[in-house]
This record gives sequence, C-alpha cells and structure tokens, in this order.
Amino acid sequence: MSVKYPITLRGAEMLRVELQRLKSVDRPAVIAAIAEARSHGDLSENAEYDAAKERQGFLEGRIKDIEGKLGNAQIIDPASLDADGRVVFGSTVELEDMDSGDTVTYQIVGDDEADIKVAKISLNSPVARALIGKFAGDIAEVQTPGGKREYEILDVKYL
Repeated sequence: MSVKYPITLRGAEMLRVELQRLKSVDRPAVIAAIAEARSHGDLSENAEYDAAKERQGFLEGRIKDIEGKLGNAQIIDPASLDADGRVVFGSTVELEDMDSGDTVTYQIVGDDEADIKVAKISLNSPVARALIGKFAGDIAEVQTPGGKREYEILDVKYL
C-alpha cells in the first residue's frame, strides 16, 4: 500500500504544469544539446557534453519525482472542506501573536507548495503542527528556535 501525500488542488495543478514543461520543452532541449555536443567529436574532454548529460540526469530525476508525487497525491480542494471551523490541511488561518499583537495569515499546504513569501506554510512545520485540530479562539503554543510562542487563532477559512 502506498502512502498518500496531501496536496491542494492548486499545488497539484502547479506540478502538472511543471511536468508538462519538463517533458515538452526542457527534455527536447537537453536532447538537442547532447546531440550538438556529440557533433563536436571527442567526448572524453567535452565539457558541453558532460554538462548536458548531467542536466539530463537531473531532468529525468525531477520528472520521475513529480510523476511519483502526483501518483500518490491526495488532492484536497480547500473550498470543499467541511471541518466545522477546525484547522485542517488546506485551511487558511488568521493568527495573532500573543506577545507582539501582530496578526498573520497562513494557508497550510503540502511540502512542495510551501512558500512563506506567499503565506503558505508546510503541514510539517512547527506552526502548522501546533494549529491542526484547533478552532478559532484557541491558543496554539509553538516551539520555535527563538523559544516558545503563543498564537491565538482568530479565524479559520476554507478558500
């Protein structure tokens, strides 16, 4: 039995787009680069050939990685969740830092989608683990490298 990996609808679509680009654009470009480098003769001291072969190895590894992730994906549409206000994978959570009073909003997503610059945190991050299962009004304690932080959950949305 294979393990299912949660991913949002948007995250799965991003992986599909990347896979399509890798197969239809990047792979043919690498094959052409290898053919071009081969045409220069002696392969034993051909840096272009070595670089193209290395790029091809990386590319094929990434294709295999994405195909595996999509094959084992449990795709979750946050808008269709009915978690009765509970923080779950895919939910968007508004928090207040109990010390500073600052508010932040994060969406809890899979590892591949996590990007703090756009307020998406990994399901496996300490903050997300502390929030899962809680409701608006609850206090979440998070152990951070800088010490323990407390956040009040102000709102939970399923967008």
